[in-house]
Amino acid sequence: MAKEIVVTLGGKQSSFSYRPVDRASLYGKRKRVLLDQNGEPCSRASLLEDGSLLIKSGMTAQGYYLPDGRSCKLAELEGFNLEGKPIEKTPSTLGVAQELKEVTPEEALSISQQSVYVLESSELDEELKKALDKGKVFSFVFNYREDYIPATALLVSNENGYFAIIGNPVEYEWVTFQAVVDLPQESEDADEELDFEMF
Repeated sequence: MAKEIVVTLGGKQSSFSYRPVDRASLYGKRKRVLLDQNGEPCSRASLLEDGSLLIKSGMTAQGYYLPDGRSCKLAELEGFNLEGKPIEKTPSTLGVAQELKEVTPEEALSISQQSVYVLESSELDEELKKALDKGKVFSFVFNYREDYIPATALLVSNENGYFAIIGNPVEYEWVTFQAVVDLPQESEDADEELDFEMF
């Protein structure tokens, strides 16, 4: 059984199963299929510029390579901060209880959304249910898998059910009137009219 999203509020635990929400599940999807002269589906391919090789689906992949050309496995990569010090990975939060924190609408709107999950409660604390039904929003730490930077999840509800909005906080730098800009002095010739017949 898949691990659930587990949260706590006031020492009381709630658990949710989850599934991602994508555009196709909201609006449906259509796929245009091109057929050949025999009515068989066509497959896409690319020809190299020199015409030496036809590249079909599944023949390319991404990877990390060392300067000498050797491939490097993802598990061998390490993360470093801006000061050049190594960063430790944060384990997955699935199945591990995370403390809920109530957030203001302004704090909720400062989250840059990456994905949305529909939640089904297998265990829901009554106090949390009442708070969500009143429109309150809670945040908690979310890490789908082991990673260097955990995401922030917002727990919300509406008439359609419960949802987790996953993203990262965005910090804004506001411009103030405290900065004084020195404008360059205009030259004496700046007021002279341009004669376009000169060009």
